[in-house]
This record gives sequence, C-alpha cells and structure tokens, in this order.
Amino acid sequence: MNDFDAALAEVPEVIEAQRLFGEPDCLIRVVSADLQAYQQLYESVLIRLPGVGGLSSTIVMKNVVSPRPFPGRPPGALSAKGSTG
Repeated sequence: MNDFDAALAEVPEVIEAQRLFGEPDCLIRVVSADLQAYQQLYESVLIRLPGVGGLSSTIVMKNVVSPRPFPGRPPGALSAKGSTG
C-alpha cells in the first residue's frame, strides 16, 4: 500500500484520496478536461498504479450541493465548565 500511496500522490489529476474500510479499498477523486482525457488517465496511469487489481468509476452527472464548510457551532454549544470562549 505504501507504493500505491506514493505513486498516487504523484498524479496531478488526483485531488483527493481516502483509504476506506471494506469495499472499495480507496476512494479517489480526480479531475479531467473531458471524458476522453479521463479515459487516457484511466488507461495510462490509474490502472497501472502499484497493486491495482481493478478500478470502478463513477462520473458526476450534476452537482446538487457544492462543497461547503461544516456549519459552525450554535451559540451556547460549549459547556460552561472549562470553556474559555
């Protein structure tokens, strides 16, 4: 897995990668200009990473909620005991 992690970190199109419990082993988010560019990345880079036995892809059809920060704590959420603000 260390070889895989190191090789994956060198792929500029990879914008996020997470190791998961269960199946699949890893969730990788990539960017590409279009479907043809993704196919090229898949065939020439991703499938050839060390230890890869197979890949499954999901293409985003529509962005319903854009990434956003976690909501802040509501007022009074901190306990009075030991809080300094």
